[in-house]
Amino acid sequence: MMKDNNLVRHLDACETMGNATAICSDKTGTLTTNRMTVVQSYIGDLIHKEKPDPSSLNSKILDLLVNAIAINCAYTTKILPPDKEGALPQQVGNKTECALLGFVLEMQRDYQLVRDQIPEETLYKVYTFNSVRKSMSTVVCLPNGGFRLYSKGASEIVLKKCSNILNAAGELQTFRPRDRDEMVKKVIEPMACEGLRTICIAYRDFQAVPEPEWENENEIVGDLTCIAVVGIEDPVRPEVPEAIRKCQRAGITVRMVTGDNINTARAIAAKCGIIQPGEDFLCLEGKEFNRRIRNEKGEIEQERLDKLWPKLRVLARSSPTDKHTLVKGIIDSTICEQRQVVAVTGDGTNDGPALKKADVGFAMGLAGTDVAKEASDIILTDDNFSSIVKAVMWGRNVYDSISKFLQFQLTVNVVAVIVAFTGACITQDSPLKAVQMLWVNLIMDTFASLALATEPPTESLLLRKPYGRNKPLISRTMMKNILGHAVYQLVIIFTLLFVGEIFFDIDSGRNAPLHSPPSEHYTIIFNTFVMMQLFNEINARKIHGERNVFDGIFANPIFCSIVLGTFGVQILIVQFGGKPFSCAPLNAQQWLWCLFVGVGELVWGQLIASIPTSHLKCLKEAGHGPGKDEITDEELAEDEEEIDHAERELRRGQILWFRGLNRIQTQMEVVSTFKRSGSFQGAVRRRSSVLSQLHDVTNISTPTHVILSAANTTSTAGNPGGESIP
Repeated sequence: MMKDNNLVRHLDACETMGNATAICSDKTGTLTTNRMTVVQSYIGDLIHKEKPDPSSLNSKILDLLVNAIAINCAYTTKILPPDKEGALPQQVGNKTECALLGFVLEMQRDYQLVRDQIPEETLYKVYTFNSVRKSMSTVVCLPNGGFRLYSKGASEIVLKKCSNILNAAGELQTFRPRDRDEMVKKVIEPMACEGLRTICIAYRDFQAVPEPEWENENEIVGDLTCIAVVGIEDPVRPEVPEAIRKCQRAGITVRMVTGDNINTARAIAAKCGIIQPGEDFLCLEGKEFNRRIRNEKGEIEQERLDKLWPKLRVLARSSPTDKHTLVKGIIDSTICEQRQVVAVTGDGTNDGPALKKADVGFAMGLAGTDVAKEASDIILTDDNFSSIVKAVMWGRNVYDSISKFLQFQLTVNVVAVIVAFTGACITQDSPLKAVQMLWVNLIMDTFASLALATEPPTESLLLRKPYGRNKPLISRTMMKNILGHAVYQLVIIFTLLFVGEIFFDIDSGRNAPLHSPPSEHYTIIFNTFVMMQLFNEINARKIHGERNVFDGIFANPIFCSIVLGTFGVQILIVQFGGKPFSCAPLNAQQWLWCLFVGVGELVWGQLIASIPTSHLKCLKEAGHGPGKDEITDEELAEDEEEIDHAERELRRGQILWFRGLNRIQTQMEVVSTFKRSGSFQGAVRRRSSVLSQLHDVTNISTPTHVILSAANTTSTAGNPGGESIP
């Protein structure tokens, strides 16, 4: 999995991922390349669909724009020259800020000169970016003694705080709500519908006296003047649409949870294939999502959430809290027959709760914080959604590998036990000797587990729906295969046992004396049994009734090596094993018959596959998970926080009480079986009286350990020899 860019932190997450039914994915960096560039802009009342010519822009606007970007971006964010010739410039730091700095370079200006004039330590005040206000602002001192605030952020949010805008001449122009609505309709929405992230850049000047209250951020970051709005493109990763199609074909619903504008998110979701034309789906913003799932008191109601999440495909302008709410709501939902198994991607510190709550949490290896990585189960070392699909394949492969091995092992066990037991009862001697059984055991345990459990994952694993949490480990198809092949092998073995000597014209080994030399008869039985297991091992590679059992067999060199190696060792055991292995050498004709019967397993397997499993109602599935009313230890631990503390203490006390009482009763039963001496009987009688008192006070609240210690003290009284009672 590490080669497939999945760094697994919790091993059980692999198998869980195979049964995932929903994936809540971030957009930036996971579904997209996270290499951002400014492709459109709105500057000075003009929309520029391509890079604007710097000479056509007003010098005042251009200076303000360059300063606003250079100063109000983290100084650690930089554009570096390409590491090799012909490559793109390296983006270091926040990718959105890198796009803005790249835009400055395209305007033939150098942002580093501005930063050299105004070093980071001279910045007067910085309001860092957070996911709630979705903006960042920086205050600098002006040469005339005043202050200037530069602000950038989500366009529709920052524009609401703007009361002025710069026109083409660089002059202030009043920016009314009506103008804002028109700008949203004519500038921002068209950009967002093309999948662009829109960022508004603004500024505000303050007088030196009186100095503003910098702590009142809402008041400070208001009454702004809009300089420009830029549209940033973050291309969809080329492999993502196909990966999402595979997920959907595999029965996994993919949802996008992003902080971007809803139009941008919807456009990217359409490019990825998360939403399809003509489908019944929902795309919501975080505010609308919260409004729909909360009651009048502001509390989240599961019933309301259950009406939303099945159709929800895109959650835009969402906070990490919204992501956690969605994940918890899907997991806790009971509207589906099976509980949903949810995987979540996250990169920020605030994503920790959602990653913890999810059945499988994926953290970003490149862009993820240490907190996100600690909260996750698997780390994507390349931050790529297609790596999640690889994790699904590995998870399903783990489950199927276990099933393949069980199918093979149970067939061998059923046949070996029946042959050894029945043969010994009828002929007074087991047809399979002790050392031969050890060899068979080695084949069916160690070698078979290596051969069948090392099958590499294939694309065919994504052609079926998830199994679900309560699916039995041994399906009806597997049970049909186990019993079908067991019947074939038993018929062959018992035929050889009772009429084999007539068929091969050899001496019977049934009534041979105790220390007689190994017989050809029993050697043929042993050899045929092993040959059938070898060819049935090939049958066991398929557990869903597939016809072609040889499909992809050469992709697993370990399987081929083990089958051929086992066959080679079997030849040596039969021909040269002698008395230690109770084998007599066989001739070529006898070997061919053994091989012929073994190959018959493959033909028999095709016959079994032809029988529809749906017609075999008598077959039962085995290995069920916990039923609906059963509670696993893991779920109990998860719910423990929600149980009242006093109730939890009461439960614990009841468990200890009944456990202690049960132990005393067990001790009493043991003691009553011994009839040693009168003094001992007296001790027993005294212990019995204590027990009867214990039964009488079952409902009182006396601490358990006090009663138990009292019982032990009483039972050892009157035993001067120091002999302890069991």
